[in-house]
Amino acid sequence: MNRFKIPDMAAKKIFSSFIEKLSCNLKEQLPGEAAHQMMEATSAAYLGIKPNEGSRKSAVLMLLYPFRDGIYLPLILRNSYDGVHSGQVAFPGGRHEVTDSDLIQTALREAQEEIGLKIADVTILGTLTEIYIAPSDFLVLPVIGYLNYRPEFLPDPREVKAVFETRIDHFLEPNSVGCSEILIPGDRVLTPHYEVEGHKIWGATAKMIRELLSVINADLMHTER
Repeated sequence: MNRFKIPDMAAKKIFSSFIEKLSCNLKEQLPGEAAHQMMEATSAAYLGIKPNEGSRKSAVLMLLYPFRDGIYLPLILRNSYDGVHSGQVAFPGGRHEVTDSDLIQTALREAQEEIGLKIADVTILGTLTEIYIAPSDFLVLPVIGYLNYRPEFLPDPREVKAVFETRIDHFLEPNSVGCSEILIPGDRVLTPHYEVEGHKIWGATAKMIRELLSVINADLMHTER
């Protein structure tokens, strides 16, 4: 059964209620590391490395919106390039620029640049726990926002190879999590992962998804009382 299914006749009302309760949950203590550990690599050269004063700040946008009979969010497949995150599935986002007022602005700006999002229409709900990505030395803030409609995606072909519109329920399916060895420059990583359209989602992106699901599950428990 689709736990986040939205009946057509009540779609707007149910989505609005879902967002309201999720917004409240994001103001509570976040699951953070407990959720991240569920998707942590079991073997990798970077395990145990901590951020330092020189670590770079960045942010990503996790965008929720109603579509068909459920709640969706977009993931991007990055183009191949000479770098650690070449060809990986991620949320739209990137490094903080001096012209950004804060990391929320960073997430919105990057989403506009990478997938053509109309950021004036996005309502920010809150943030998840910051995650450190040791191979690229980035501290990443996941920003949660929503739209009341399905957006039209205009991916930047220089950075984005594809956009995957993914229903949240997908990550709750019994076979949604696997474990495999993944090669990155200078390392072989044994890690749990999600999978979308034949592509593995692992590392920081998988941890963000896992934490969001934990927050949503608390939201559902509140709803069911």
